[in-house]
Amino acid sequence: MPLLTLLYYLGVGGASVALVIAVVKARSTGAPMYASPVDPLEAAFLAGGPGRVADTALTAMHADGRLVLAGPGVVGVQHAVAHHPVESAVLDAHAAAPSGALHWLRIGVMRSPAVQLLGDGLAQRGLLVRPGELQPARRWAFGLTIASIVSFPLAIVLTVIQFAGSDDSFSVPFVFQVIPALLIGFIVGSTCMAMTSARLTGAGKVALARFRSLDNGFDPVHTVACQGPRGVQDPMLRAQLTSAGRMRAHSPAAQASAGGGVVFIGDTTVTWCGGGGSGCGGSSCGGGSGGGGSSCGGSSGSSCGGSSGGSSCGGSSGGSSCGGGGGGD
Repeated sequence: MPLLTLLYYLGVGGASVALVIAVVKARSTGAPMYASPVDPLEAAFLAGGPGRVADTALTAMHADGRLVLAGPGVVGVQHAVAHHPVESAVLDAHAAAPSGALHWLRIGVMRSPAVQLLGDGLAQRGLLVRPGELQPARRWAFGLTIASIVSFPLAIVLTVIQFAGSDDSFSVPFVFQVIPALLIGFIVGSTCMAMTSARLTGAGKVALARFRSLDNGFDPVHTVACQGPRGVQDPMLRAQLTSAGRMRAHSPAAQASAGGGVVFIGDTTVTWCGGGGSGCGGSSCGGGSGGGGSSCGGSSGSSCGGSSGGSSCGGSSGGSSCGGGGGGD
């Protein structure tokens, strides 16, 4: 079966080379590695996406007394003052919420134009890859990985056929001939799947690392931007943000916290959802329910990414699947 063996290697080799080129091209933004510095909310987006941005803004406003915990899972506004468009989104979402429930307040901020534009700006500067740009390469990588796995039992069947119709006991079994090709296909496919799960570019990693290296003492905003809710110093706020981040939009607990009503501000097209450069996980963007870690919905939802989040983005129009790596708190 020399011809069939050659076809195996040509097929896997050609698909692997083309896939690597596609992934590199999709992740290439042309941004310099000395990317401009990022502020705390931008760093939060790079580290954990819209959910981390919401947590950081809520923590900042709670730290200086503008927001107070009015009850379990409920937030009250003490001083309606905003120092950033995202903080204005917090006040708008609170005004639209019937009960001040932290879960719905967080979702409203994540879906707000201010947070969505934050992601757009980071993508324009080459610090993030837009969600949809990695989807074709991710599907390709998944297909190559599955094809490499499925081809192994097929190669065993062909090996049986090889020896059933031949008396040459010294022939190298077909399955041994093609194992290297199948291993190459599996390794390239799985590696490229991991690469398409992370939306953070090289320049984004540098910018985030520089922000994390800043010596800000015990600045709660810096800490939460880098670490998520586990970096919140106030134990009650930390517990409530963690709980809010785990709720699904249509879970019974979430419905109860919102008094049975779903309230969102505006009719925003949701492009950035769940996780940031690192992917989806542990956060909800509202409107639908997702498997594994994050859901994102709205009138026109698109996606967020996560191989480890397994998230989905729903809405009345335009939902697409997610791709991202490890979590966004």
